Amino acid sequence: MTTRTLTRRVALATAAVTSALVLAACGGNSDDNGEGGTGHTGHGASAASATPSASAGAHNAQDVAFAKGMIPHHQQALQMAELAADRASSARVKDLAARIEKAQDPEIRTLTGWLKTWGEQPPMAGMDHSGHTGMTGMMSEADMAALKKATGKDFDTRFLSLMAEHHQGAVEMATTEKQRGRSSDAKAMADAIITAQNAEIKEMKQLLGTD
Repeated sequence: MTTRTLTRRVALATAAVTSALVLAACGGNSDDNGEGGTGHTGHGASAASATPSASAGAHNAQDVAFAKGMIPHHQQALQMAELAADRASSARVKDLAARIEKAQDPEIRTLTGWLKTWGEQPPMAGMDHSGHTGMTGMMSEADMAALKKATGKDFDTRFLSLMAEHHQGAVEMATTEKQRGRSSDAKAMADAIITAQNAEIKEMKQLLGTD
């Protein structure tokens, strides 16, 4: 009887120890899943996948305004530059127009990409710019119509005068972005715009003979 009782107690103790070990193991797995195991890996993966989004999201309202304003501003500059190939008489004016197209078209694509990443709607390509005539440096519909009708030296003079004013507007917009923007990428583009377009303004004034 004593032997049987002792055996039963040993069995019960063994079962209890086994249960405790199982529970401890489960508890350990749960902790690992939450902090250091599979669960943590999942959290880490989420954090990693969120990194690009978080980086892209490092912007403010000024960055959005800069992108939304600079896209139509650049689009109008491209429309002006495209006219030079058939209407300009000066090879230097044609070369300048070609350089403007080469620089600003990729910037439009970049700005559009940023807006999409930020969850914003980019301005439509080829849109009517009449709603942007109040924007710094934007040409009026009358100015654009006159430029389209001009040819030869008359075109050269009009183009250089209008584009210098247009560039000055872009420089002012970019300066505001550098001062108030948050996105490091947008501010870097703003800095590049200031440098490049100030140089082109100087070049245009020299061609006009006003510098």
